[in-house]
Amino acid sequence: MSGNMTKVAVLDDWQGVAQGSADWSRLQARADVTFFAEAFADENDAAAKLADFDIVLSMRERTPLPASLINRLPKLRMMGMTGARNASLDTPACTARGVVVCNTQGGGYSDSATAELSLGLLIAAARGIPRGDSNMKSGTFQMGLPIGMGLAGKTMGVVGLGRLGGYMATYCKALRMNVIAWSQNLTAERCAEVGVKLVSKEELMATSDAISIHLVLSDRSRGMIGAADIARMKQGAILINTSRGPIVNEAAMLAALHAGKITAALDVYDKEPLPAGHPLRNAPNTVLMPHMGYGTRETWETFYPQMIENALGFMDGKPVRVTNPEVLKA
Repeated sequence: MSGNMTKVAVLDDWQGVAQGSADWSRLQARADVTFFAEAFADENDAAAKLADFDIVLSMRERTPLPASLINRLPKLRMMGMTGARNASLDTPACTARGVVVCNTQGGGYSDSATAELSLGLLIAAARGIPRGDSNMKSGTFQMGLPIGMGLAGKTMGVVGLGRLGGYMATYCKALRMNVIAWSQNLTAERCAEVGVKLVSKEELMATSDAISIHLVLSDRSRGMIGAADIARMKQGAILINTSRGPIVNEAAMLAALHAGKITAALDVYDKEPLPAGHPLRNAPNTVLMPHMGYGTRETWETFYPQMIENALGFMDGKPVRVTNPEVLKA
């Protein structure tokens, strides 16, 4: 590639789906595009590998992009992100540096993908599906398989009744579960709209047979499901988290798993990718997914073409889907 060609970094392609989800040829004809299939070891590693790029296209919140990293990328002129918001990207730091930030918008039915995985984790945990699959493939049959829990008539506690929590509540009602909900600002009107009962946090933790978390990570929600909440959970209850790892106190959850008190069905973790030797990897009573909530073919085929459009628009001096429009006035 010629030395003066725009350099574009496509980050976080951990599943190897970026190139097959869109036609990159128009961008590749005008830019030197590099796909990063592995996570960076740390911020120093990211700074070293991204120092030479003009445009960085990142996947949701996989690589943290704080001011300390942004300010170590001397050539950065545009930052692309998937989704409408990215809590791990310091947009004001980009604005201060004159870096244009562009986002992508979801479309069609892809907005329910994370809730669908929550339902899958619920059923997988309740019926021991991963263990059953493993038994069959290793030549055994029912031996050693935990006794499953039927879900009809059981209580599902939904923490956070926004769009995804609303979908999950609806799915669980279809399973004939009794659905209750709580979050800090949840109203009786919203609960009536979805057809679920508003309860206190204490009642939800103590009476639910399964609990599913659907909150955005913020200073307010960090550690919201703490040791006291986990201690209130019923013996054998299932804790499902497809939102963000730090919403739950990981140490308290691990202790409850080892005590055989609860089952955890998780898609998200405090540190991602989850380190190879992490205690959750060999904890009992778990069903674990590698943060695939929104990661469906439909999502990628929505996100990546928009990422390409964003990069081409910026290169043409006509940026689109700009989240910090004030930078354009500078």
